[in-house]
Amino acid sequence: MTVMKTSMRNFFAHKGRMALSAVAVLLSVAFVCGTLVFTDTMNTTFDKLFAATSSDVQVSAKGASDTGETQADNGKPPVMPASVLGEVRKAEGVKSAEGTVFSTSVTVVDADKDSLSPSGGAPTIVGNWNANEARTMKISSGNAPRGPDQIMVDADTADKHHLKLGDEIGVITAVGTHRAKVSGIAKFEVTNPGAAIFYLDTKTAQKALVGDTGVYTNVNITAASGFSDAQVKKNVTAALDSGYQIQTAKEVADANAEDVGDFMGVMKYAMLGFAGIAFLVGIFLIINTFSMLVAQRTREIGLMRAVGSSRRQVNRSVLAEALLLGVFGSVLGVGAGVGLAIGLMKLMGATGMNLSTDDLTVAWTTPVVGLVLGVVVTVLAAYLPARRAGKVSPMAALRDSGAPVDAKSGVIRALLGLVLTGAGGYGLYLASQADKASEGSMWLGGGVVLSLIGFVVIGPLLASGVVRVLSAVVLRIFGPVGRMAERNALRNPRRTGATGAALMIGLALVACLSVVGSSMVASATDQLDKTVGTDFIIQSDSGQLITPQAVQAARSAEGLKGVTEYKWTEADFTTPDGKTLKETAITAADPSYATDLNTETVAGNLKDAYRPDSMSVHEDFAKAHGISLGSKISVAFKEGSTARLTVRAITSSEVVIDQGAMYTSIDTMAKYVPADKMPLDTMVFASAKDGQETAAYKSLKTALDDYPQYTVRDQTDYKEALKDQIGQLLNMIYGLLALAIIVAILGVVNTLALSVVERTREIGLMRAIGLSRRQLRRMIRLESVVIALFGALLGLGLGMGWGATAQQLLALEGMKVLEIPWPTITGVFLGSAFVGLFAALVPAFRAGRMNVLNAIATE
Repeated sequence: MTVMKTSMRNFFAHKGRMALSAVAVLLSVAFVCGTLVFTDTMNTTFDKLFAATSSDVQVSAKGASDTGETQADNGKPPVMPASVLGEVRKAEGVKSAEGTVFSTSVTVVDADKDSLSPSGGAPTIVGNWNANEARTMKISSGNAPRGPDQIMVDADTADKHHLKLGDEIGVITAVGTHRAKVSGIAKFEVTNPGAAIFYLDTKTAQKALVGDTGVYTNVNITAASGFSDAQVKKNVTAALDSGYQIQTAKEVADANAEDVGDFMGVMKYAMLGFAGIAFLVGIFLIINTFSMLVAQRTREIGLMRAVGSSRRQVNRSVLAEALLLGVFGSVLGVGAGVGLAIGLMKLMGATGMNLSTDDLTVAWTTPVVGLVLGVVVTVLAAYLPARRAGKVSPMAALRDSGAPVDAKSGVIRALLGLVLTGAGGYGLYLASQADKASEGSMWLGGGVVLSLIGFVVIGPLLASGVVRVLSAVVLRIFGPVGRMAERNALRNPRRTGATGAALMIGLALVACLSVVGSSMVASATDQLDKTVGTDFIIQSDSGQLITPQAVQAARSAEGLKGVTEYKWTEADFTTPDGKTLKETAITAADPSYATDLNTETVAGNLKDAYRPDSMSVHEDFAKAHGISLGSKISVAFKEGSTARLTVRAITSSEVVIDQGAMYTSIDTMAKYVPADKMPLDTMVFASAKDGQETAAYKSLKTALDDYPQYTVRDQTDYKEALKDQIGQLLNMIYGLLALAIIVAILGVVNTLALSVVERTREIGLMRAIGLSRRQLRRMIRLESVVIALFGALLGLGLGMGWGATAQQLLALEGMKVLEIPWPTITGVFLGSAFVGLFAALVPAFRAGRMNVLNAIATE
């Protein structure tokens, strides 16, 4: 009880000094709890949606996935004959059945040809208005579609794009473009997670989406009273042949939930990973805080030891303070986490994914995890300072105002740090020398962890040398004030090392990812320059296949030398070693593709792969199945017959573009696949006549103006699009790493604030002998800058080493160009100096306001 009373008194006596550590705990716990609440809320939203929109039993066409429609190679959804509806209605236990047709392989545009699709990645769905939809949608204005010239839109999409009754909308599918006017607006009765939904009448939907009025994509069944969904499913299965997929409402909902759950799981654990990084950085802040508090209370601790307190009691007293800090920060963090989750929901709403706070889900495990994690991490972080406090000798403490320094432990720490750093460096070296990326990744992971720990452990030793070098460049120009700032930073290398290490972790990850991202872009750009001989690339950013009409429009453009079609499908391969490989990808293209993409071959000539009944394979595939030039492969085309193709070329597997592709000609595919089953083009390439590139580019865009679902890019555009995609991913990761960097900045602030308190008497004496307030503040700011630059230098150096090693593994996958983004690295390094200045503002201000006489009189 006495220990707890002492701890409570000390905690509240130094509450100001504990505040920033509490904020670090709060932020870290908030990030964890916010992630859990956000992902649980999203799962609840989708679960409710799937439960509300699923009929009792659903019959899907052959080829549809467990979670709904799958785009076929012809760009249309898989369908079943309308006669299935009659057979289903005859099954026992079926109260009612209704045929539906829908597709997600669509582009919907307004009268100005601007896309009405969601910007956040949610699907665009066009289907027929039916009874099942009426259960979850309520018409808020106008009426349901009653003819081919009418279409209904969901209210969220109408609000976002300012659609009103009578506005013209174009539905673009593989069949063509269907135009209609908005006849009604329907509001969701359940939360819409962001999809844009459009409704046509049944016959119009069939014609617009499939091109045939005698088919459906699904049949929705309502079970009669007294019959379970499982019984109805069994009866319907008996009534139909085996060519259909039949699922109960629970099976449909579970399949959809599993599909969403996979994505949510990746998001959840990625965000928790970044929260873990923030916790790791927070550990340094807490260690520093308690180390300095112990140092400042050395006399007090010595007095406690002198009057009878045992080492164990002193140790427990400090740990009890940490426990209070952990509980206080964690409780606030749990509450902040719920607020963060709501903020994330609002942010997702701004990107098009609507999440209602009515579905806010706070599981009992969330606050428990937050509290346990926050408390355990805080107590563990305070263990070393508490142990150090317990070792304080009563007499030494009464004689000395500083904490005792264990020289032996410093030597051991330095040796351990050198061993760990060396082991980490050796792991990175082995990763860079690996022959396979899978093997090298294990060495890379071990090297990253060991080198990081090594740098943290060896931090005090590095601080002594690195800070001197930085000071010679940065601080010496400020004269005596700069030299005093240098000495302050060197006074306690262990503290400087821990403060710099907190910043080092976040910046090391930033540097590593910057190097990897820049190298990926540079490698892809290099491959484009070396291998892509075509001038223009036509494709759909939403994944829609390219229709023959669009291809014909592209061919009509002026100034073109040629147009190359590129198709993709699946087939069952039977290789010379007797193995049958199901659903293996095969690419069919025009012979001109051999020059449009100068793919490296290790045997044969790629042009020969486009000869009749010929194909190419990639090197890894050839080695795995004993294939050489002249080998025969049986290729059973999906929706077609079986061909026996001769291998005429073996391409390199170490390429970036079309890696792993196996080619044949479109004419060969057409020989074995019926015309109505031939897949549509996934991409189309066009080459301009010499000297007419600019005119051809403009003409091609004009020719495809009526096909807004497709984008025309020249090589420059394509490179920019690739760079933007990787840049967006990196920016998102940097945003998540920002939390760790914010916690690290708090660490710098806390270190400076506590060091100002620690040096109160010294500051008073300096002021008494003539140091001005301005010079004092400058000294503290310079000290902060050099500590921040120390952490940045270590982090950026370490991160570039990690990134360069990772690029060596990517080189095994064809990405052979290493590029260091020096502007980014330089910007981060200089930005760290501003971070140091910012962190020093409050401590420097407080130091400048000290009363000189009171400061000198401080014990």
